[in-house]
Amino acid sequence: MAAVHLPRIIYGTACEDLVGEALQELYEKHDVKREDLWIQTKFTPIGGQDTSKPIPYNPSDSIEDQIASSLETSLKNLRTTYLDSYVLHSPLPGQLGHTVQAWKVLAKIQDEGKAKMIGVCNTYDVKVLEALDEVRKVQVVQNRWYQGNGWDKDVVGYCKKNGIMYQSFWTLSGSPDLLGHPTFLSIAKTNNLTPEQTVYKLAQLQGITPLSGTTQVEHMRQDLNVEAAEWKEDGIQREVELVKKLIE
Repeated sequence: MAAVHLPRIIYGTACEDLVGEALQELYEKHDVKREDLWIQTKFTPIGGQDTSKPIPYNPSDSIEDQIASSLETSLKNLRTTYLDSYVLHSPLPGQLGHTVQAWKVLAKIQDEGKAKMIGVCNTYDVKVLEALDEVRKVQVVQNRWYQGNGWDKDVVGYCKKNGIMYQSFWTLSGSPDLLGHPTFLSIAKTNNLTPEQTVYKLAQLQGITPLSGTTQVEHMRQDLNVEAAEWKEDGIQREVELVKKLIE
């Protein structure tokens, strides 16, 4: 696989059609090119769908046809001919073989050039990743990374060991104790960052790509500024080590 420039932070939203409209405006009015962007979306099995809204496939179809239909809808919504990353929203219910079957479809999509990378979300069992790796290397994992699940250490460790891009979500909403802890706040103050920015910076320092779902323009600016923010540990080495031990 050719080298891919991976983002250090990702904006997350469920509104593909609105994203597509925004992308079209970027192309037409702001001289942004498709190759300047990194676009990822998901195939969501029927159990994760809001059935009060249109579903992008026929649930009675085979999993191959469901994924194919969903992908074509996503490409149309996002006004693109390919995705930088296409991921399963979660393992499929039932036997592991069902998820492996879906994974084979994603591998075919990658072979066809419609997705540069493929991956999985909400996958907290390393054995699932190992099974998928036997078919095609997992390239992206998007999981909740927060205090409530012990910072997903087994999966994060597997991703680091195997060169898999780990994307985190639920990190801010799910970690109020960390965000308000005096030790953590002292780290944020020393670095002239908000507590939220500090979490994202620590994630990036661990090789994790955080997802930002903010709806506030100023918060989005703050999130985007994290990558370039200078990181200081002078005088707070002990505090930083305590926090790193917690999340690593």
